[in-house]
Order: sequence, then structure tokens, then C-alpha cells
Amino acid sequence: MSWQTYVDSNLLGTGKIAKAAILGLQGGVWAASTGYTLAPEEQNAAINAFKSPDEALANGIRAAGQKFFTLQATDRSVYGKKAADGIVLVKTKQAVLVAEYTAPIQAGEATPIVEGLADYLIGVGY
Repeated sequence: MSWQTYVDSNLLGTGKIAKAAILGLQGGVWAASTGYTLAPEEQNAAINAFKSPDEALANGIRAAGQKFFTLQATDRSVYGKKAADGIVLVKTKQAVLVAEYTAPIQAGEATPIVEGLADYLIGVGY
């Protein structure tokens, strides 16, 4: 399956995720939803958030020009909020999944989708 299929089917196709991207831990965008562009510094910050969760908590997360307040950051997952919308970042062995959801979707609906795809990718070596 292509990386774009994971974005289109496994994330956007659920109807719970509005925008998504898969970033390689070594850099670069492997796949992204149409019109969802993460600047190079946003990509680097997303990857580095897992190395320095305290920094992500202090500074927030930026994606596609939007700043999200970081609610939780660990070496596996980063969760953020902007008004009623949110962002979920999950690290796998080789990638970072970035997924945004918009109201009326809640974190409890979006987060398991992203975490589940990450678990699958980790299980198959990615």
C-alpha cells in the first residue's frame, strides 16, 4: 500500500480526520492530504517534539501555519488543541503521523484512529 493510501483511506477516509501527513523521521513528507503543506521548520519541529517533549509542551506545535497549544507530549505521542480543533502526532519506527481534526469531532474520536494506524505501522516495521 502506498503512503498516500494510508493518509487518504486510513485517516481522512474515517471522516474523523480533516487533514493529515506522514513525515519521515529522516526528513521529508511521505504523503499528505491535498493542500496540507507543512513548512520545513514545522516538519523538523514535529519530529523533534518526540526528542524534547518538554519543549513541545512549552512552545506548542505548528502545522500548516497554525499554532496548537500542546496538551500532552511523550516520546510516542503529542496532542494539541486550537480552540475546538486539535492535532495528533504519533511517532512510529520510521515516521511521524500528523493528523488534524476539526469540531465537532473530539479528541476521543480522532486520537484512536491515529494511534491505531501507528500501532499497525510499528507492527510491520515502519
